[in-house]
Amino acid sequence: MGAPGGPSHLVVLFVVSAGKNGDELGADEEQIVYLVYLLYDVTNNKVVSLQSHYVRPTPTDLTETILTDDCKEETGLDENAVKSGQQLDIVLEELDRFLVAKGVHPDQGGRSFVFLTDGPCHIRQCLQHESSNKNMALPAYYNKFFDIRKEFKKRYDAGPVASIKTMLDYLGLEEDQSVEYGVRQCQEMAGIVSRLLNDGHTFTEPQVVNERLEGGICTKTEVVDDNTVVRARGLPWQSSDQDIARFFKGLNIAKGGVALCLSPQGRRNGEALIRFENEEHRDLALKRHKHHIGQRYIEVYKASGKDFINVAGGSNTEAQAFLSRGGQTIIRMRGLPFTATTAQVLEFFQRDPNGCEVLDGEEGILFVHYPDGRSTGDAFVLFCSEEESLKALKKHRETMGTRYIELFKSTTAEVQQVLNRSMDPRNPEQPEGQLTQALITQLPTGALPIMPQNFITAGARRDCIRMRNLPPGAQVTDILTFLGEFAQFIQYQGVHMVFTAQGEPSGEAFIQLDSEDAALVTVLNRNRRPMIFGNKKRTIEIIQCSGDDMSLVLTNAVCSSLPPLTPGLGSMMPQIASMPSLSMASMASMPVASMAAMPMTLQQRPQLLSPSGMMTAPTIQLTSHSPQPHMGTMQVTQIPQGIPQGIPQAAGYPPAVTPMPQRPAFYPPMLYW
Repeated sequence: MGAPGGPSHLVVLFVVSAGKNGDELGADEEQIVYLVYLLYDVTNNKVVSLQSHYVRPTPTDLTETILTDDCKEETGLDENAVKSGQQLDIVLEELDRFLVAKGVHPDQGGRSFVFLTDGPCHIRQCLQHESSNKNMALPAYYNKFFDIRKEFKKRYDAGPVASIKTMLDYLGLEEDQSVEYGVRQCQEMAGIVSRLLNDGHTFTEPQVVNERLEGGICTKTEVVDDNTVVRARGLPWQSSDQDIARFFKGLNIAKGGVALCLSPQGRRNGEALIRFENEEHRDLALKRHKHHIGQRYIEVYKASGKDFINVAGGSNTEAQAFLSRGGQTIIRMRGLPFTATTAQVLEFFQRDPNGCEVLDGEEGILFVHYPDGRSTGDAFVLFCSEEESLKALKKHRETMGTRYIELFKSTTAEVQQVLNRSMDPRNPEQPEGQLTQALITQLPTGALPIMPQNFITAGARRDCIRMRNLPPGAQVTDILTFLGEFAQFIQYQGVHMVFTAQGEPSGEAFIQLDSEDAALVTVLNRNRRPMIFGNKKRTIEIIQCSGDDMSLVLTNAVCSSLPPLTPGLGSMMPQIASMPSLSMASMASMPVASMAAMPMTLQQRPQLLSPSGMMTAPTIQLTSHSPQPHMGTMQVTQIPQGIPQGIPQAAGYPPAVTPMPQRPAFYPPMLYW
């Protein structure tokens, strides 16, 4: 039996997680705790052997509960047996040795086999995804599998196939309740396979898991299916397209299907649009909503094909000619001298140490220009391999002439997005310094009341750092560069720059990190280190502090349990001036630029920024100081000077015991990237 060219054997595979199972398997990011595999001889239509393994999650604390109540109720697994099991990498090595012993291992001259599972989740959502998270390299035979539900529908007109039980009922087969949960599932699938083979079914065209993300070019005229695109939010600022593909490991992303979104200043803003091969993979991607990259949870939402085209689509012929050269990786250069030439760029990458070769020499370099021909200081460079690009990235912050050059991994979508923006006379990129000055000039000349800053963290946990003696012109990117590898611990949009009442930099910033340990190690490694800015060195002081310490300075709130960080701040209390009422509808639709310096009552405080840059509907909330991941903005806060008279007290706050200094504040558009 079995069609010519089809596999001689099937390995029926069944996975159980510590949390949700069935069609929700892998959706809650719980680890694998039980794995069963059954070898089926397709040629002779019989079961050869079956093995089952308990899998101990890692890291593990054997004194704590591992299995959720849902898992225990559905599977009946013994938690003590799970705690005494082997870790996943050892169990997969056992499976590999099993294949060798049975003569079906592809690398040992064995006969051909393909996995068979009940639905796509066992391979795509569990094994592929978890092995990627644990930095385990799966053998190539995990990249193909048959979905028994799809094979069943090919042979029988059975309507929707929702489970193994649906197939058993259609065939008139009975369930076997005498064996363990996972073993029973494999044996029942083996019975279904036997009937399929007896009825003449052949197993061909298995499902394929893409090993790596492939590059591709998207044009403005291309039509993209709305049911294949998602938007990911909350990504680390340094994420590349390969990092995003790794997050969605097991799901097939279309060629060139990762588009990193850029802010109006051309910097990555923590969002990306991802285009999948079909709707099934898009739906599986949506189940990874709030899964993690490191300590950050990533939000995943539906998006449209138009959204993807707006970001990734391009019509610039120069960019398309550059991208069609087939380089495996792209590096973006920032901060180039405006007179830089291709020869100087080649020399930059070729010089020791870490010399590397640019693909196609001068043809592998693309400079970015404004419509009038002026250089933006950016360029994209092609490299033939991942190894060459890694050597190139080691040149980050090296100099060309008197300028230090920033290097980042880039994507085809970013190339087209940057070229589209730079060449559009209606939307030229603007240097960050000019943007900051423009925001400051928007401030009203009169006194500004306080705008409550609900996104600033609070509490006694010392998971924040305070930076002092920053250069006056330092931007968020300068801070990230200074922190280096420790920038990975920063909470999404957790950089808070402090300005004086005159809009001048105060030389201080507060940074929210993801743990107390991260704050401590950052202080130990970066305190009293020099920051190079404008060809000058300045020693930066870094102090570990708590959310309460930070809120005390940024909001002037009363914090009786902690001493003030600055003399005179301990007695300050937030005040708010009355103002004419605004309708909720008018505020919800008002652009950020219009609201940046607008005084608001406490009840009219905006909740968060929408992806389109508009303010969402306000919410009534008097105080909110609990940490909220991914929802903060980069605060530009002003230190009070002078004491106003007659400011009415805000509802919900204790009465002031001393006259309050007036403290203006405003929210600019997000500059964090």
